[in-house]
Amino acid sequence: MSYLLTAFSFLVDIAFGLIATVFLLRLLAEASRADFNNPLSQFLYRYTNPVLAPLRRVLPNWRRINLAAVLVLWLLMLLRRAISYALLGAAPNILGLLVLGLADLLDLVLLTYVILIFVWSLFSLFSMNQRHPVLRLVGSLVGPVMRPLRGRLVAGGLDFSPWVAMIVLMLLRILVAAPLAALGTQLAGH
Repeated sequence: MSYLLTAFSFLVDIAFGLIATVFLLRLLAEASRADFNNPLSQFLYRYTNPVLAPLRRVLPNWRRINLAAVLVLWLLMLLRRAISYALLGAAPNILGLLVLGLADLLDLVLLTYVILIFVWSLFSLFSMNQRHPVLRLVGSLVGPVMRPLRGRLVAGGLDFSPWVAMIVLMLLRILVAAPLAALGTQLAGH
């Protein structure tokens, strides 16, 4: 692959990653019932609603999961993979592409939670205003993941639950998302 194609592939990955992250944060904010009055929540809703509102008429929520957002995320991952293959001049098997899109989506969710938990635990080290919009949103998003571990892994006044959660999430990336991506690559024929 030439340097120009590598640079273009990098830019495509960054663009799709940023767009997918916005939709994923919207999905997680709805699922965790984050405060809608938070300016960050309003930003997420404002910029994802033009895409999600028409889809939600056809694809309603399941419990607190916005299925329209899940579909958009999966389609973004599929499109990113299809563009990557097109840049290589390859035509993947559609089944492999579908599996790769699912693997990429799972990996994005797991990695996003690792980053959110890390940021949340970092915020707890500093005395910050508890009403800060970033702190409130991150706290809402990691709450459902951290709730089962909170207070159970305390030693010497330190809570190790964020680190255990991040280790478990990284293991899931290695043991679930990576083999799914390998299967998708094998099915894609490349």
